[in-house]
Amino acid sequence: MTMTSHKDSTSHQDSTSTAVSNSLSAPTSTTDQVAANDVESTVSSDSDVNKIKHSKDIDADNGIDLAAILEPYFRPDEQTIVCGALDSDKVIALANAGVELVINLQPDDELSFDEAAAVEQAGMHYQQLPISGTNDLKQLKILAFDSILRQYHGKKVAMHCGTGNRVGAAMALRVGWLRGRKMETAMERGRSHGLTMPQLKQEVHNRLLVPR
Repeated sequence: MTMTSHKDSTSHQDSTSTAVSNSLSAPTSTTDQVAANDVESTVSSDSDVNKIKHSKDIDADNGIDLAAILEPYFRPDEQTIVCGALDSDKVIALANAGVELVINLQPDDELSFDEAAAVEQAGMHYQQLPISGTNDLKQLKILAFDSILRQYHGKKVAMHCGTGNRVGAAMALRVGWLRGRKMETAMERGRSHGLTMPQLKQEVHNRLLVPR
């Protein structure tokens, strides 16, 4: 019968431990390092792009940093701002930033102040198109939304609801139903205009499946 001495067992354990340690501390392969560098480079590049865009937005907004004032804040393009509910201070900030039209998709019972009066006193145009929930996401409502945007084409516009989601939903349906764009294009347009809520995104997707 062969007996393994305590010394041999300890030596085997030390050998195994060393192998595991060496494996964990082994240098990363060239391929892995290149991949890691690519990811780091992409993240850094995206960050730089966002910083440049943010700086351009501030310049376009007369030096007003709307991203620091509005919550949430979406900027699909230089002439379009999407945000959540407003108050008197935010209205003044929009006016100072050169906004010419405020489109409000909230019904009156969601408002905490006289938004129409505040917007008009600040020298901007005001349009209210209440969308209380998914039941209001019908073609007639989207046609009215489209009509407002056409009427003020070329103007600097701020659109809002409580969170930006209803604005994004309306924009996605406008692009899909009225412009005949593909599903992916319509949903992406909605996302860039504030459509982030999973349930609402699914509802918009289902509605876009139905031809109009």
